[in-house]
Formats: sequence, C-alpha cells, structure tokens
Amino acid sequence: MALTSLNRISVPTSNGNSGTALLMPKLKYRFRVLLLGFGVEASTELTKQVSDVTRPTVTFEEMTIEIYNSKVKLAGKPSWGDFTLNLRDDANGQVQKIVGQQIQKQYDFMEQASARSGIDYKFQMNIEMLDGGNGTLEPNILEKWEIYGCFVSEVNYGEANYGTNEPMSIALTIKCDNAVQFAGANGTGPERGIGALVGRTIGESVTGRG
Repeated sequence: MALTSLNRISVPTSNGNSGTALLMPKLKYRFRVLLLGFGVEASTELTKQVSDVTRPTVTFEEMTIEIYNSKVKLAGKPSWGDFTLNLRDDANGQVQKIVGQQIQKQYDFMEQASARSGIDYKFQMNIEMLDGGNGTLEPNILEKWEIYGCFVSEVNYGEANYGTNEPMSIALTIKCDNAVQFAGANGTGPERGIGALVGRTIGESVTGRG
C-alpha cells in the first residue's frame, strides 16, 4: 500500500492519470564549473574553489510594429545576462593568481596596454549539473551549459572582517556572447534545450533548422 500511495504523490494530468510519480529534481549543490582558456595556468584549481555560480539568463528585445488601429509585438535580438561566479580565496594564493592572469590578458595594468582582439583573452565556461556520483562512481552530467565568448567585466576581492568566521572570497562578474544547453547522454547527447534543432515553418517553407 505504501508504494502505491507514493506513486500518487504528483499532480494529476488532464487525462486523469495520477499514477505517475513525481520526477526527481536537479539539486542546486550538485554542480561543477569548468573554465577553458581562463588565465595562463591550468584553471582546474578554480573548479575546486567555486562557491556558487548563476545559470544563464537570456532576454529578447521587444520590437513593435505600428499598424493602423493596432500594434504587433515581435521578438528582437536576444541578449545574454551577466554571470556571477564566487570563488573561495585559498591560503596559497592560487585562485587570486589565476584570476589576476585572466585580468592581465584583458588589460596589462603595468604597461597600460590593451589586448589586440577578443580572441586574445576570451574564454569558455561550462556549468555542469551532476547526479551526485564521486570517487569510483563517476558523476553523470544531467545538464551542461557551454558558454562562449566570455570575459571578466568586474572583479570584487571582498573584505577582511574581524567579526566573521567566513572564508575570503573573490566575486567575478562575467559577460558572454552566446550559450548552448545540452542534456542526456552525460551532457553530450543531441537532447538540447537552447540550441536544439527546432524547425520553424511559414506555410510550407522551413525557416529554421529541421
């Protein structure tokens, strides 16, 4: 009776099917962040010191077409919002060194010289939601965001405070050009959200990727 009852802990659908159990949600604390091309040295140390990160946000500009007695609203160009990546600042200074290397790639503060082009300093950031595996049980990737054309727009080295027991932290604000979302097959399969092969049609003409 208990198992049968648990199978009904869900929201009944329109067809009256209440025998489907609730889906397991992704958990906020099961994740990792990979920074590819960040700084000069291997940035896996930053993956170990991540405290929290925001997932992508996308906003479409609004386009309004004035027509006789009415208005038509269309979706304009999309724009990706900023990301916040918070890092614990380690006692050996590895985190602040790697962050400093990335900032120096973007702008040489000693020589007051800028990078020649975006490819000289932009990096890729991957945010992967995991299933909780560890050790000999390799974690499976439930969802992966590949975020392209990233650069650091703000670095906040935080404060020192006698009245707290918290670790020192470094907060990064990151801007990007584009992002693609993967799911299934350990984060490498064709099942996608953003970036999926979705066909759009006008009459019988296909305008999207089918």
